[in-house]
Amino acid sequence: MSEDEGDWLLVARCLDPTEAYLLRACLEAAGLDAMVADANLVQTHSLIAVAVGGARVMVPEAQLERAKAVLAAYHRGEFALDDNVDVGEPRD
Repeated sequence: MSEDEGDWLLVARCLDPTEAYLLRACLEAAGLDAMVADANLVQTHSLIAVAVGGARVMVPEAQLERAKAVLAAYHRGEFALDDNVDVGEPRD
């Protein structure tokens, strides 16, 4: 990430830290920079997860709109694999 991409901004909150890491991986697979904040706090003290707002998924300001579009596509199921896909199969 270059310095001209702005501050890191919130793109998603998750009460489950695993979900936050999944969203980060989705954003990174789309070529975006992403990080998860507060995951250790939420995982260690799960009873206060709601109070602290859960784990945060953050992206640079310049990538915020693209990150929102990627996460919207993810939630619509556009990245879901067909039940018959063999993930070990080589691509042509």
